[in-house]
This record gives sequence, structure tokens and C-alpha cells, in this order.
Amino acid sequence: MNLPLRVLLGYFMVLGLAAFFVLRIFVNEVRPGVRETIEETMIDAANMLAVMAADDMKAGRIANGRFAQQLDEYRHREIDAPVWHFRKQTLDFRVLVTDDKGIVLLDTDKVAVGLDHSRWNDVYKTLLGEYGARSTRTDPKDDRSNVFHVAAPITDQGRIIGVLTVAKPIASVEPIITRSEQAIVREGAWLLGGSALIGLAVTLWLMGSIGRLRAYARDVAAGKRVPPPTGGGKQLSELALAMDAMRAELDGKQYVERYVQALTHELKSPLAALRGAGEILAEPDLPTAERARFASHVLEQGARMQQSIERMLALSQLEARQSLDHAETLQFDVLIAEVLETRRGRADAANIHFCSEIQPCKLRGERDRLALAIGNLVDNALDHAPNASEIAVKLSEVDGFAMLTLHNEGAAIPDYALPRLCERFYGLPRPDGSKGSGLGLAIVQEIAALHGGEVRLDNAASGGVMATLSLKR
Repeated sequence: MNLPLRVLLGYFMVLGLAAFFVLRIFVNEVRPGVRETIEETMIDAANMLAVMAADDMKAGRIANGRFAQQLDEYRHREIDAPVWHFRKQTLDFRVLVTDDKGIVLLDTDKVAVGLDHSRWNDVYKTLLGEYGARSTRTDPKDDRSNVFHVAAPITDQGRIIGVLTVAKPIASVEPIITRSEQAIVREGAWLLGGSALIGLAVTLWLMGSIGRLRAYARDVAAGKRVPPPTGGGKQLSELALAMDAMRAELDGKQYVERYVQALTHELKSPLAALRGAGEILAEPDLPTAERARFASHVLEQGARMQQSIERMLALSQLEARQSLDHAETLQFDVLIAEVLETRRGRADAANIHFCSEIQPCKLRGERDRLALAIGNLVDNALDHAPNASEIAVKLSEVDGFAMLTLHNEGAAIPDYALPRLCERFYGLPRPDGSKGSGLGLAIVQEIAALHGGEVRLDNAASGGVMATLSLKR
């Protein structure tokens, strides 16, 4: 299971359990809470009615006296009361009065008169001077058929002479309980859904930040120049910057090692040649012609070393950069024409002709770096083109990229060498047997990468070699 799914699942589990227990507590408290409220109200009603019934009870006319008439009027009253979220249209109190033996003397429903209620909790405990109440189902299998009974003593000078019981069916308040439970569940569901969406959004945001860090690490491992991602909060930004600093530190150490090794390897041959030429020049009886030849050799090897050092420094500067510092919008076709013109003399000396097919094209980049890349590609094409041949130069636009191609008529590149041509100090012999510094194409590759592009060299189907420089416009 991947990390985003784990985070999301963990969040949902914690949130779901918390919501479940909270909702369960609320729902479980609704019904008891409503019943407690009803019972508290019924206690007040029972005691008030017990006081009102005392006179008729003492006079022995509880069944047909003024109190009984008033209860009958209560039962026949019409009512239509909008109470918050429901309408009350019935009066639900039932009143029973028993004597001090528990025999029912008055029943507003007129069904229990004469019955012995002395064993019912409401009557039994009240006659003992305690609080009497009970809840009885009219249907033993249906909890909604429960009827609350709350009793109060009818007294005469402190002596209990009877019991008045107020009864109320739970069904009369069931709509209130049901509505409250539904409201809690509904709002809880909205809360859970909203929290889930927030959790999903936070998880996606967090995973997006981690994903950017992962992509950055992969790009760095692949040698790409990418800036560290700084979004996703302070901690993740600091982690990205720390990773970038660590990468820079490691790259610096490794680069110095590779640089020293490469430069040492590259300078070994010309140094050996210089030493050999110097030993010969030190001979006192060396002929003048030979002395001039070996002096020319020294100058040639010195120039080669200087070119290698200069190109190595240029390459190191390019490799240390992560992005363009001075990008501008420039006319790429004009820049190519200018570079070709600077190589015109060398091409004419070898009777090599430039065949140009360049269309107008603009792109953003650093002029000097692009001129260096174009110049190295042209030099490479001239180095490997036979005398009295043609180099085709073409510039076009393809899918948002400026595509510069140079096709020379030189020898095909061996298959084993194709993947390595842009490596530092790797090169193939020229037609005259000489060999370059092996840094020109490596520099072109670095400049192309800085401009969001690449360089490729392939054997052309029609013969010769095709070099392609693609740059993002």
C-alpha cells in the first residue's frame, strides 16, 4: 500500500471512529434526555393536580366533583399549537386517582375505575411516601408503546389519603425524538463528509509536495538541472533546500575528482610530446630545419593544451549552473548566420560549401552560450567533412522547439561510439588523423540542457553524419 493511501486511510479511520462514537453518544442521549424532560414536567403537573384534587377527595366526590368536570373539559379541548418543528394538535395527559388502598376512583379514559393499582410502582411507592413513577408498555413487543406514569400524593393535614397519577404516552413525543436523532445523524454525516473532503485535500496537497520532492530526487539522480521545489509548507521547503545543498556539496566533491582525473588524462599526451620535443631541442648539434620543426611541434602542443584548459573551464562553468542567468529573446536564425560567417574562411580553405535553409525563428536564451554551441557544432562538422564537400545547415520549428541540423558528408560514426560522442574527452579521429580535445560536443550538450533541449548525432540514411540541436522556444 503506497504512502498516500496509508495517510488517507489512517485519517479516515481516526475521523470515522471519532465521528462514530460522538454520534453514538449524541443519538443515545436524545431519547433519555427527552424522557427526562417529560418526566420532570410531569412531576410538576402531578403535584399541582394533586393539590387541586385534594378538596374533592376529602369530600368524597372525586369521581364526579368539580375536579372531575375540569379534567373532562381538558380532555375535550381543541388545540393547534406550532411548537418549533412540529404542530401539537392533541392533549395527551391521562389522569388517574386512587384512594389510600390503591383502588382507582377516577380515570379520564374511564377504563380503569375500580381496578386495584396498589401494586403498580407509581401508586405503591407514593403510598409509602416515596417518589412513585413507572413506564409501562401497552404492547410488550413495541418500545414506542411505552406510557410514562408519574404520581403525587393527595394529602389531608400531612396524611396521604390518595394518589394522583399523570400518564403520557411516549408516542406523543416520538416525532420530537425522531427528528432530533435524524438531525444529529444528518449534521454528523455532513460534518464527516466535509472533514473527509478536507482530509482528502490535505492528503493530496501533502502527497503533491512529497511527489515533487521525489521527482526532484529522481531528476538529480539522473543528472538533470532542476531547481529544488519550495512549495508545500516550511518544513518540506527546508527539506528540499537541504537536499539541494547536500546535492551541491556531493556534486562539488565528485566534480573536482572527475575534473582533476580528466584534465590529468587529457594533458598527459601533450606534456609527453612537449617533453620529448624539448629534449631534442636541447641537443646542441640539431640541424636548423629540425629545430624549427620541433619548435613548431612545441607551439602546436602548447596551443592544444591551452584549448583543452579553456574548454574545460568553460565546461565546468556550464556544469555548475542550474539555469539561465541572462536570458533574452533573440533572433536565432540571425545568430546562426553570424556564426557561419565567422567559419567561412576556414570552410573556403578546404573548399567546403555551406548550403543553408534557415527560416526566421525567435527563442529565449543566452546569446553568447548559444553562439558557442553553434560554433562547436559547425567546427565539429568542418573537422570531419572531406575537402570539396558540402555541409547542409537547416533551421526549422517543430512542436515548440527550434531544430538546427548540420549534415556533413564525412565518414559514418561507428555504432559503439554513437552513445558516447557527448562525453568529456571522447572523440573520433579526424580525416587527417588528428584528434580534438573531446570537449566541444560536451559543451554543446550542457548549453542545450540549460536551454531545455538536447543535441544528437546520427548517421544519415543518405550517407554522412547528421547533428541535431533542439532548443525550447
